[in-house]
Amino acid sequence: VQLQASGGGLVQPGGSLRLSCAASGRIFTINAMGWYRQAPGKQRDLVAAVTRSGSTTYTDSVKGRFTISRDNAKNTVYLQMNSLKPEDTAVYYCNAASFSGSDNYWGQGTQVTVSS
Repeated sequence: VQLQASGGGLVQPGGSLRLSCAASGRIFTINAMGWYRQAPGKQRDLVAAVTRSGSTTYTDSVKGRFTISRDNAKNTVYLQMNSLKPEDTAVYYCNAASFSGSDNYWGQGTQVTVSS
């Protein structure tokens, strides 16, 4: 499975960005797709994820501001980020996990910078 992420950039506090991640390859093995982020000097943490059936999960700090969605026909997952804060600044990584849970795939990171 290959993941191609796009959509990062520089935005002012309170602004919005939309990340996209397109999957290719053995798509039928994939259940959950999601986004993680890693700020300098910190570990990589889950931001949001969505299963093939549409169940979602969010880290507490983004609830009400970020929305994850998935288009199974396009094998693409999206992260709509609104009301961005400086603490959202990080490299965001797309992730896909298999139904068995034994396989994890990562896309290249995309930088999100929230600054005035």
